[in-house]
Amino acid sequence: MIQGITFSIIAGIMISLQAIFNARISEKIGLWHANSFVHGTGFILAFIVLLLLNRKINFTRINEINPLYLLGGVIGAIIVFSAMKGVSGLGASYSVTIIIVTQLLITFIINIFGIFGESVINFSPIKILGLVMMISGVILFQLR
Repeated sequence: MIQGITFSIIAGIMISLQAIFNARISEKIGLWHANSFVHGTGFILAFIVLLLLNRKINFTRINEINPLYLLGGVIGAIIVFSAMKGVSGLGASYSVTIIIVTQLLITFIINIFGIFGESVINFSPIKILGLVMMISGVILFQLR
């Protein structure tokens, strides 16, 4: 559990930094140039880590994966593009706030219906109140 919390915090930090950094890159070289650069450098890092951690590279089971799930890279490009546009148009704080609220709502829907093989989570009134409080807190944070 501690590991999950730690990596979730790291992801939150990195997503926030990435949105800002990518927006600054895109201001100089353009959105799709920046997106290509970001994913290119990400690929290089991922490939180096793969080589360092796993001497045996084997993608033979990739055909066992639902083809829908193979769109992760495409979704990543759309995320980076959208985050760059959001940060450029609204600023980092507002953009990330909208991203967080949207993530909470979409994952709530995914968990209610068990979409994409996720376990169905029964949401009690207290869990729904907690979700509403989280979203309200994120929105209140943005008020002046």
